[in-house]
Amino acid sequence: MSRFLWTQLVTVTVNSILAKFPLMSGYGPIIMREWITALLFSAIVLSGCMGKDSGASENATKWDEGLAQLSLEGLDDIRNFSVAYAFDNNSIGESNWAVFGNEEGGNCCEHYLAMTKEGWILNFGGEYPTWSEDRGRTWQEYIPSVFSQIGCLEPKPTVPGQEGLGEGSIVQATNGDLIAMGWFPYPSTSGADQFYAFFYDAADEEWSWCFNRTPEPFYDRSWQVEVVGPISGGLYGNGPYASLVISNFWHQVQNVGGQISTDGLNYDYFGFPDRDSDLPAIEVDLMPGPLGKEWDYTKPHKEMRAFPVPSGGLYFPDYFVDGDDAYLDTSLNWWTGVTMNGSSLPSQYCSFDSSGILHCVRADGVTLTHRISSDGGETWENQTYDLSGIASELEEWEFHSNGFHDLFVLNVRYQSSSGPDIDVSWHVRDYSQSLEPDLRTNIGLGDLDSTSGAGNDIRFDFASMGILPDGGAVVALSLIHI
Repeated sequence: MSRFLWTQLVTVTVNSILAKFPLMSGYGPIIMREWITALLFSAIVLSGCMGKDSGASENATKWDEGLAQLSLEGLDDIRNFSVAYAFDNNSIGESNWAVFGNEEGGNCCEHYLAMTKEGWILNFGGEYPTWSEDRGRTWQEYIPSVFSQIGCLEPKPTVPGQEGLGEGSIVQATNGDLIAMGWFPYPSTSGADQFYAFFYDAADEEWSWCFNRTPEPFYDRSWQVEVVGPISGGLYGNGPYASLVISNFWHQVQNVGGQISTDGLNYDYFGFPDRDSDLPAIEVDLMPGPLGKEWDYTKPHKEMRAFPVPSGGLYFPDYFVDGDDAYLDTSLNWWTGVTMNGSSLPSQYCSFDSSGILHCVRADGVTLTHRISSDGGETWENQTYDLSGIASELEEWEFHSNGFHDLFVLNVRYQSSSGPDIDVSWHVRDYSQSLEPDLRTNIGLGDLDSTSGAGNDIRFDFASMGILPDGGAVVALSLIHI
């Protein structure tokens, strides 16, 4: 059974209280951790501690100094997890986590998480969009009405809540809308192999849905992202932005394309260029400067392997077989993308946050490297997470950053060299000053082996996480249910 959890801590500094909230877990259990953290706190805590064991200095600041535990009243499943300095195996304390399960939007094997600038926790691991506006104390779910909205190009009645087992994707667009889709592969009272678009209009504060008979490709593990507009898409229509949906299999198996919509409800098949294509090159501005807070919430799941471009369009790093990048412009035309200095990006997994800094993370064997650039990819700062000696392979991982809080979180599940899978989350506070992580949370007990894919006894299909406006991270993972 999947669950997520969260813990709540606050940092109090002179003149400032900033919130950091949950970490959630995905495959079976979800764990969510809630923090309230001041930007200055990480610098104070980390001073003189990085790379040293916990007893290296008698003057080392206690990891929880300045933190106060918030009330967990009203939450049913609370667990404690150990905290350590970033690369030290010795525990320096424990933090409380609240645990949530499938009732909060997941399914057996996954939680698809996203956050909003309003502070909602979004989850679409199960059949329908699910969200909490109060840090997990209450949850809401949108279930489609019998009849779809006027304007759906393929109108179809459904049986509310009877579509059967499903999964989907969800993300907030820069204007505040929520773009989402659900895929129902199994026969049910309303049909089989169904693709539903779910759309939340932020201006009207209303949900709507449309059926789309666009089942190809296979939508197991769908990913979704905004194409920044305004869009002049020709036959695909026009809109303030476009929504692009792909399947995990387009990228890793067939490269057969995806689905695109300019209204968030009606999707059409959208082809991708061949990986060996030689398209004309175009310079893409990847040095936007500071952005609005909404840019802390537009990052899609990393397996989308693309990120929205503030000046417009969508960027696919390392798309072509020769290592070149692809770029989709606001007219929905494909190009070879290059940075303003004519370079390509160092990883398939990149994104902006509100600071205007570009984050890229690359996995090589059991080593992860976090890179940031503030000059459009011309120069980079690096931080390495080397798991050699303790990990035999990386199972799942995901990252998120928040420019307002100057916070980067890396969540990793790795196969231990000596036992079951291990889940850890590193926090990098004040990443603009230093990429060295300050603290690591050992999530769970490290007593459970899991893997992705049907037929496995214990499944964890993909990592998922986000960072809330109060600074807290929400992380999906697998736990033993008690």
